[in-house]
This record gives sequence, structure tokens and C-alpha cells, in this order.
Amino acid sequence: MSQEVEIEFKNMLTKEEYDNLLDAYRLTDIQTQTNDYFDSKDFLLREKGAALRVRSKHDKLVLTLKEPASEGLLETHQAITVAQFDSIKTTNQLPDGDVFDQIKNLGIHSPLFHLGSLTTHRAEVTIDSGLLVLDHSEYLDREDYELEFEVKEYEAGKRAFHSLLHNHHIPERSANNKIFRFFLATQGQG
Repeated sequence: MSQEVEIEFKNMLTKEEYDNLLDAYRLTDIQTQTNDYFDSKDFLLREKGAALRVRSKHDKLVLTLKEPASEGLLETHQAITVAQFDSIKTTNQLPDGDVFDQIKNLGIHSPLFHLGSLTTHRAEVTIDSGLLVLDHSEYLDREDYELEFEVKEYEAGKRAFHSLLHNHHIPERSANNKIFRFFLATQGQG
């Protein structure tokens, strides 16, 4: 089974802060990826704090379930084909595999509907204390900028994250995860 625990800190950015960080870390390699989000009609995954997406990146498709863990998020990944992706969107059913099994373990047996897509232009660099990720996301005629900081250990990562913001004169701003920002936009909020 392909699983990992993701510990990350997030902060929303202004376009100017985003551009300044790209310059400060000399980031020019920006990769584009698209996330397609799914949930049941009554949002049972969201109710459990979970999220389901298919990420398209470098002509590969990965189905990922994110669910709360004691620290961070437990991610279950499963490579899928274009035909499987099309089938999920048309039949509202997942293919057999690790993600399907995890969703059953959450007690969710409802059909899963395609909510829509979010495209992210991502730049990343490994620094001493973790992985710095800068995202420019576009969805539903909106765009936003976000800093994600992925770490191995929560407390040390939290200190490094706050230091990073302080060193670049960026105020701390809450950042909902992408699927929740997408969901709020579908509801005309956020």
C-alpha cells in the first residue's frame, strides 16, 4: 500500500510575496498540475475531514485520499489510468485498490461525484529545514497564492516555518487546504 504521513504548514500569500519568494530562492522551474476533486452528494468525505483527488502531473494520474492523522494527514496513493479516471467521473465509482479500501474503512459507501478541477503552478525547493512549495492556483475564475512548507517533524517544522515567514516579512495568514478553498468557491464564498 502506498501511504505516507504529510506534515505541512501553509500560509496564503499576496502575488507580490509569491513573486518575491520566487526571486529569493531563484525558482524558475514551475510545474503545472491539475487536481480533480470528488466527494459524495452529501459531502461525507469532507464531514470526516478527508479529501479525494485525482492529480494529473507529467502525463500521470494519481488517485489520492487525504485523511486526518495524529500529526498531519495520512495520504493513500494509487496510480490510475485515463480510462479509470474517465470511469470514476461517469460511474461515480472508484476502481478497486488501496484508496477504495481506505474509503470503505471510513464507512463511506456512497457514489463519489466529480466536483471540478483546480490547476496549480508549483515551484519547490528543498531547504535545510524542509520542502518549500510555492503554489499559484486557478479555479472557478479565481486565483490565489500559497506557501506550503513540508517537514518531517512537527515542532521543529513549526519553528522553521515561523522563522521563514519572519525572515521574508510575511504576516501569518490562515490557509484552508485547496479542496476546501475550491469548495467555498463553488458555494460563492471565500
